[in-house]
Amino acid sequence: MSDYRPTRRDILRLLAWGGLGAAAGAWLLARPEAARLLVDAAGPLDAAAAEGGNLVELLKTAPEARWWVGVPEAGGVADCLACHDAGVPADPGGYVHEEGLVRCLLCAQRCLLAEGERGRCRARLNLGGRLVSLVYGRPLSLHLDPIEKKPFYHFLPGATAYSLATAGCPLRCRFCQNWQISQADPEDYDVPYVPPARIAADAAGREAPVIAFTYNEPTVFAEYMVDIARLARQEGLRCVMVSCGITAESPLGELCGALDAIKIDLKGFDPGFYRRVCGAELAPVLRSIRQVAASGTHLELVNLVVPTLNDSDAALRGLAEWVAGEVGPDVPVHFTRFHPDHQLRNLPPTPVATLERARAIAMDAGLRYAFVGNVPGHAGNHTYCPACGKIVIERQGFFVTARHLDAGRCACCGAPITGVWN
Repeated sequence: MSDYRPTRRDILRLLAWGGLGAAAGAWLLARPEAARLLVDAAGPLDAAAAEGGNLVELLKTAPEARWWVGVPEAGGVADCLACHDAGVPADPGGYVHEEGLVRCLLCAQRCLLAEGERGRCRARLNLGGRLVSLVYGRPLSLHLDPIEKKPFYHFLPGATAYSLATAGCPLRCRFCQNWQISQADPEDYDVPYVPPARIAADAAGREAPVIAFTYNEPTVFAEYMVDIARLARQEGLRCVMVSCGITAESPLGELCGALDAIKIDLKGFDPGFYRRVCGAELAPVLRSIRQVAASGTHLELVNLVVPTLNDSDAALRGLAEWVAGEVGPDVPVHFTRFHPDHQLRNLPPTPVATLERARAIAMDAGLRYAFVGNVPGHAGNHTYCPACGKIVIERQGFFVTARHLDAGRCACCGAPITGVWN
């Protein structure tokens, strides 16, 4: 089952659902813990009603999600395998399921949801035995950013990226710097519906050649992302995703076909670190990185180096050697400076010397394009030719200040520089 449990605020929201109907009432009555909370509920009902009103609107318009399976839809052994990790029941036809269960197949969390429950991402909800998306068409953040901010250093450097996000994330990273939206419920924000065509048109109208799905985990609005990307291509725009990398294989394959570049946060190289600090597993991230690399979609990686948690020589060397050996030495890898935020305000910013050490370890492991991130003006921000060592792309902060490329080759020695340059 999902780890989601109703809170006091949830119960107050349910009071505001009003005539949305039997599904909400049945969900409440079937859960004694919710009823006990309801007996004690008191306080600012106006605020709860406002949030509840947002939820009512989201539920009225929420489209059915993709990449899920429910008991009524299960048609055979293959469908049973979608839910039963330990194997198919001996008698699938006689197996008794809890009524209305659905399994989300979008990401590696594989949330099993009873009616009324949400996945860990908070963005997908079981409504009457159907999985619905609460964030389709509900971007709560729209900005124009330099693409280097994502960061993409070898994909259209200097381009402006029309950037958007919704609420929600399947991870619980204690260091998240966008926690106000990634850890929010969709109804916490009163966001108007924006159809995919308007996003593509707005990006084109602002002369932004790239649309970036970023800030939260874009996987939670995968259906919206795919629809936008397909329309954007008709406008001659490119689309990129900034992801934590736990998307399941089938939806990630579709995203690779719809997107032009994907950046994945490889947050560490220790499964224990992922469980303790991120609320996830490392193995699905490694699988996703391999899949994106094999697809031919442009790939870059970021490792946020957090003091005392993932900054040992062994962790950094293991990460660099895995990347070089599994996906190749030409994948750009950014070692990025941590700043205290969210639940890790007790830790200091990453020492610049640690980032320099990480970059040196990576290059010693054979990576050709290793960068120091979040340290404006550092020499490790530049792209160097792996053949002659000359700077081919010079950066100051998030901005490109000089280029020494000729048709994707070093202007000095003519060696090819891996990337998407035009």
